[in-house]
Amino acid sequence: MGWPRLRASGRDAWRPPEWSHPSCAPSGVVRSALDWLGNLLWHDSKLLGIDWSFWKVVGWIGNAVFFSRFLVQWYATEKLKRVVVPVAFWWLSLSGSFLLLLYSLRQQDSVFIFAYAFTWIPYIRNLIIHARHEDAQLGCPECGKSWAPPANFCSKCGARLAVPQQKAAR
Repeated sequence: MGWPRLRASGRDAWRPPEWSHPSCAPSGVVRSALDWLGNLLWHDSKLLGIDWSFWKVVGWIGNAVFFSRFLVQWYATEKLKRVVVPVAFWWLSLSGSFLLLLYSLRQQDSVFIFAYAFTWIPYIRNLIIHARHEDAQLGCPECGKSWAPPANFCSKCGARLAVPQQKAAR
C-alpha cells in the first residue's frame, strides 16, 4: 500500500493523512518527535528550509569539500601521532575554495569573492613544494627507505644512498 502522497506544505506536510492500522499509529511522544523532525527536514515546502538551485548545490558541495580537509588532516595526525599536513589536504583546499569562488561569483557577493579569490596561491605553491620534495628523495638500495637529499648514507641500514639517474647526469 505504501505512504500516500505528501501534502504541499504546513505542519503535517510530511505525515500521511491517516495511519493504515490503529496499532501502527505512534504514541504521543513518538508522534511529537516525528513532527519536530519532519518540520526540521521539510519546512515551507523546502528541504532543510533552503531554496535549492544548481548554484546552491555547488556552494554546499564546496563547503563540504573544504570542510573535509579538516577530517583528512585530523586522521593523518592521529595515525602518525604527530602533526602532519597530507597532500590530500592541499587538494581538498584547492578544490573546495575553487567551488566556493564559483558560487560567490554567481552570487556576486564581493566579500565572499575576495575571501576565496587568492586562497589558491598558497595551495598550489604547497603542492609544487610537495612534488619537488618527492622528486628529490634518495632511495636506499639495501632497505628501500627514502631520505632527504642532504643525506649520503641510510640511517636505518648504513648503506650509501643511490643517486637518481637524472640527478647524476647534471
